[in-house]
Amino acid sequence: MCRHLAYVGPPVALGELLVRPPHGLVRQSWAPRHQRHGTVNADGFGVGWYGAGDPVPARYRRAAPVWGDASFMDLARVVRSGALLAAVRDATLAGADGEAAAAPYAHGPWLFSHNGAVPDWPGSLAPLAASVPALDLLSLEARCDSAFLWALALRRLRAGDDMGRALAETARESALAAPRARLNFLATDGDTIAATAWGDTLWYRADPDRGAAAVASEPYDDDSRWTEVPDRTLLVARRGDVRLTPLKEPSA
Repeated sequence: MCRHLAYVGPPVALGELLVRPPHGLVRQSWAPRHQRHGTVNADGFGVGWYGAGDPVPARYRRAAPVWGDASFMDLARVVRSGALLAAVRDATLAGADGEAAAAPYAHGPWLFSHNGAVPDWPGSLAPLAASVPALDLLSLEARCDSAFLWALALRRLRAGDDMGRALAETARESALAAPRARLNFLATDGDTIAATAWGDTLWYRADPDRGAAAVASEPYDDDSRWTEVPDRTLLVARRGDVRLTPLKEPSA
């Protein structure tokens, strides 16, 4: 239902990853090559990035299609960062949340995105609401499945889980409540990327010589270093090092 991408490595202009590549995220908003669900990602977009010496990321989000935002194209041309997370959105359900529903979601040093959908939302995940602090529920940025899934993952991050464990356990508990859910999560803290492949496509490209890694719903170019991640897998990337761990079904 969406396309997303995260990068850590030497500083680059945002546009070098999102706009300039032949199949970059901007192009994926209207012509994705590997999207299994939906065809056009025109229900908003967002990008979060980290400034030098600042652990708290900045964000630029809009409810409109990315291809029509001239201000974003200017921003992407001149802003440079060594870490970013961006997404284009195809909404699961129509709603009034506007740009608040567009990833990335953020708290402290973390950025988060969800590519997928939860069938029978919100009823299917209602049993999990008791595990989320009331203040977090009242503070949800949007009334959609992705915002609630972020609240579940954030609860674990605040409790001390690393990003990989937080995403993996959130995927498992959500899949137990909603077995047909698609739960491709993507998160970064500006140094590490964590992601789950659970029901949709996920790829990565590692460049150990440069200390860089990119993780995306689909490749943004035809570089032969792109590798597809198997379904039901946790990915953790630290600069040029990428590690994959199989995820068990919740019933196991």
